Amino acid sequence: MKGFSKIGLQASALLFSSAVLFACSNEQSPGLEYAPDMYHSIPLEPYSQIKENKFNPGGMNMREPAKGTVARGMQGYNLYLSEETAEAAGEELTNPLPMNEENLAQGKVLYSRFCSPCHGAGGDGQGLVGVKFKGVPSFTAGRVAELPAGHIYYVITQGRGRMMPYGSQVNPTERWKIVMYVQQLQKGETGTTVATTEETENEAGGETITDNPVTGTPAGTPEN
Repeated sequence: MKGFSKIGLQASALLFSSAVLFACSNEQSPGLEYAPDMYHSIPLEPYSQIKENKFNPGGMNMREPAKGTVARGMQGYNLYLSEETAEAAGEELTNPLPMNEENLAQGKVLYSRFCSPCHGAGGDGQGLVGVKFKGVPSFTAGRVAELPAGHIYYVITQGRGRMMPYGSQVNPTERWKIVMYVQQLQKGETGTTVATTEETENEAGGETITDNPVTGTPAGTPEN
């Protein structure tokens, strides 16, 4: 009986040692998978790279977009700035949306949701967050009062200083509406009434309308 127990212990020790040896032989191996098709999609997925893609250059599933293309639903931001700065955007981008009460009212709602906690309802930098952390500029004072539409749009999209980017929270059209209302605040006005004339109906944020009223792309932008 003792002999059988000894043999059993030796066999168990041998099996355990073998398992440890094989398990540690390749740290990168995930081991065997049961029904791997349930874990790894057979169709190619851009965010999941299991093995080399034989169809795309570089072997990657995700490919870089063709130069000059804009994803569906992402119109509204110029991809051809001469320089990736807010100052360049201020000179080269204009608001493609018409200045009317509907856009201005929607801009006010969006501003109250995303901007007023820091900048305050009146744009004086005295929102609940602005009061606590200090240093939020007023839209009616200094150089901030003179910032053009493209500059404001760029900062909303990319962020600046302590302000984080809001490009993922508001789409391009919404950003331009916020810009429209911020420019209203720059004048010290919080209303959304617009004098409707033939001139204002053909304006885009009080500036010269762009060649492409959908994307806000300035004249001279290459097509490809």
